[in-house]
Amino acid sequence: MKSEFLTSAAGRQDWPESTRPEIVVVGRSNVGKSSFINAFTNRKKLAYVGNTPGKTRLINFFTIDDQWTLVDVPGYGYAKMSKAQLEKLGKMMDDYFLHRENIAGVIQLVDGRHEPTADDVDMVQFFREMGYPVIIGATKIDKVPKTKRIAALKKISQKLQLPLASVCPISSVEKTGFDKVQSLIDEKRQHFEQKREK
Repeated sequence: MKSEFLTSAAGRQDWPESTRPEIVVVGRSNVGKSSFINAFTNRKKLAYVGNTPGKTRLINFFTIDDQWTLVDVPGYGYAKMSKAQLEKLGKMMDDYFLHRENIAGVIQLVDGRHEPTADDVDMVQFFREMGYPVIIGATKIDKVPKTKRIAALKKISQKLQLPLASVCPISSVEKTGFDKVQSLIDEKRQHFEQKREK
């Protein structure tokens, strides 16, 4: 997989002019978004991994195989920001999700060790209302005992009201689960292109 950083955007004026389908990675702060992007693209430092949650303050665009764009948006549910900063982030995200026409799907990352939070449920609900197909990545699955993984995934699928088939158990440490993510992305991209051609 060929991956390159394209640009960072603080607002609509910075969005790349492109017709390529975009797959957006979303998740709570500290769920492992940067680690997911680096493991998925097989690049050590494509996305910045910090010890402090809430590092991503901009929308970051990465081109993949010159065919589609992976988009990393700021994590949600992070409290250590001023009200003004949070409002600014919220506005930037709303603008992108409500007005960007290239969005072909969303990868919603949740912590595989725990039940999805109220924020996770709200986000999935928002994407459902927007009509964006959602792939769930259950991160840090290597920290769940193997005998308990299926039960953990079922709990996530029930809580988010999404089919179990769209929940991918992922470990960025063991580099597992990414093949399934890739095939679901390909499916969403294909569907998006077909819809666009109509």
